[in-house]
Amino acid sequence: MQKPIQDKRLEREVFGLKFKNPVGLAAGFDKDAKMFQELSNLGFGFIEIGTLTPKPQDGNPKKRLFRLKEDAAIINRMGFNNGGVDAAVERLRKNKNVLIGGNIGKNKVTPNENAVEDYTICFEKLFPVVDYFVVNVSSPNTPNLRELQDKEPLTKLLSTLQELNLTKKKHKPILLKIAPDLTDEQLLDIIDIVKITKIAGVIATNTTISRENLISENKTEMGGLSGKPLTKRSTEVIKFLSEKSGKAFPIIGVGGIHSAEDALEKLEAGASLVQLYTGFVYEGPQLINDINTAILRKSVVGA
Repeated sequence: MQKPIQDKRLEREVFGLKFKNPVGLAAGFDKDAKMFQELSNLGFGFIEIGTLTPKPQDGNPKKRLFRLKEDAAIINRMGFNNGGVDAAVERLRKNKNVLIGGNIGKNKVTPNENAVEDYTICFEKLFPVVDYFVVNVSSPNTPNLRELQDKEPLTKLLSTLQELNLTKKKHKPILLKIAPDLTDEQLLDIIDIVKITKIAGVIATNTTISRENLISENKTEMGGLSGKPLTKRSTEVIKFLSEKSGKAFPIIGVGGIHSAEDALEKLEAGASLVQLYTGFVYEGPQLINDINTAILRKSVVGA
């Protein structure tokens, strides 16, 4: 792989933070904040760690990760396996200038009515060591978690975190990560919730429970699907949120980015930044440079 590209023209200022380039690593890859420094050295502009929960948990029984090579996709049902927030905080204290997003969730054993407590614990503990937060209520692999995407519980959860945020000397951006399976009506609710709670933005999208048009033999496995089958839908969600909100908040675009063209499409649809996961697994670290090169080329020709 060639040396990571460094160019002032790639820098972006989004929700008050300065990103050295707009290509980040999505949550789920470095769940426990063990590799963020090394991953950053590959050329990522930012790294999102987690999803972290208050207490360590094993996640779902193995086997729980499946490659669907013919579809350039992955199905995972990891179930928020992580060593708990405290262990991650200790590692993040040693961070040397990597812009970090902290993706937070609830423990499997915590009932939904007590979920706010889990998110609050993670928020408080991670606050000194991350640059922004992501509230994950859209993973399909924790039972009933997606019910927290409903308007009432979600507004309550985000309002609580935002109130806590406002008590701090320096506030940190809070983003919401949403599922690609939401209807237009639910997406309009999301726009409303962002407006009410005044959170910083949205990450679109998480994995999907859809299995449309898959050809791989692992296609019936339970879990969240990521990769190429998600490319079109996640871009549609970005475009819908951007247009219907009148570009009222920043969006991080993620889902099925396997080429520079895929990334440019998401940016053109209204994303301010993009994140990789499955595309990074299949295409390798060269994809980061390919995207940044394409962005630079586009800015030079003024397209």
